[in-house]
Amino acid sequence: MSKPKKCILLGATGSIGESSLRVIRKHPDKLKLFGASAHSQAEKLISIAQEFKVTNLHLSRSPDALGSPSLETPINFGGNGLEELAAHPEADLVVIAIVGTAALRPTLAALEAGTDVVLANKESLVLGGRIVTETARRTGARIIPADSEHNAVFQCLQGQNEKSLDSIVLTASGGAFRDLPIERLKEVTPEQSLQHPNWKMGPKVTIDSATMANKGLELIEAHWLFGLPSDKLEVVIHPPSIVHSVVRFVDGCCFAQMSPPSMTFALQNALLYPERCSGVESSLDFSKAMDLSFAPPNLKRYPCLKLARDALTQGGSAPLAFNASNEIAVDAFRLNRIGFLEISDIIDHTLNKMSHAQPNSLDELLATDSYARRLSSDRVDALGK
Repeated sequence: MSKPKKCILLGATGSIGESSLRVIRKHPDKLKLFGASAHSQAEKLISIAQEFKVTNLHLSRSPDALGSPSLETPINFGGNGLEELAAHPEADLVVIAIVGTAALRPTLAALEAGTDVVLANKESLVLGGRIVTETARRTGARIIPADSEHNAVFQCLQGQNEKSLDSIVLTASGGAFRDLPIERLKEVTPEQSLQHPNWKMGPKVTIDSATMANKGLELIEAHWLFGLPSDKLEVVIHPPSIVHSVVRFVDGCCFAQMSPPSMTFALQNALLYPERCSGVESSLDFSKAMDLSFAPPNLKRYPCLKLARDALTQGGSAPLAFNASNEIAVDAFRLNRIGFLEISDIIDHTLNKMSHAQPNSLDELLATDSYARRLSSDRVDALGK
């Protein structure tokens, strides 16, 4: 019997982290939590450490007082500790469940160490797709996608000749305001945008679903993961979130991956790959009626999706600028500084202000990212309430 994979879970206290822990609990003979990190939830991280007997812990933000039982192994705080944890020589797998651009450095650290990465973070590839994929090729480490859409494509491509792939169709629920009249979008609140009809996700990703900026980020991510140009990547609205992606082959045949709308399915596939075992949750019940409807997205309702595709087509630093400006705009919306419709305004403004030359190093990437954020913040100030 083989030993369990030693897994490091970065972002253990978030929604993706919690789903990952459910999979690890289900398969203790195959997966061992070896290290974990959180941003600021010290007590929750300590609880995870005690349950799974974790010996390597990192907290990005040092609290004034932990107020929890001491551990045999202390928690590391700040600094380069996250990258050091990701590059731990004993790790078999690093799960990147951190939201935002903070995931880029630890993703690169894990790949540089030759460790396979289960990637549940969109921004790493959107920000540094070229550097991330080149690092993986150089070291031989695998990037196994854990986003439900990209993992679905990953599953559909198993056993297929890569030259037979024609195009990819990513499905989208349409988010919280899918059926709301467009003229009423200017009135919606941050609280309303967090009421996703299907998925339980973190606040930033849920708002991105409402604007479909998330699907724009996924288009860019799919380009780097599967090597297809923008015109071979499609998006369709699929309200029930049962079909997670469709792969079209050159002969016209299509493969689709289907499962209930829970991240445990994609995460288990990624964590246990290439093995399949009993799932955390029940599968689809085909004895009951099922909605498998699809429709093209209305770009007047979802301008962020068009801006993302334009950024992918333009290339260079444009995808980076899309991501940075979206993060700034979503934060401002959550703080009630701008309205919902002004999220796309800020992204458009930032894209138009930048030259979009290709950054050639990590330092250049991060400098360009900072510049895009400054432009976006200035626009927030100009529009702000």
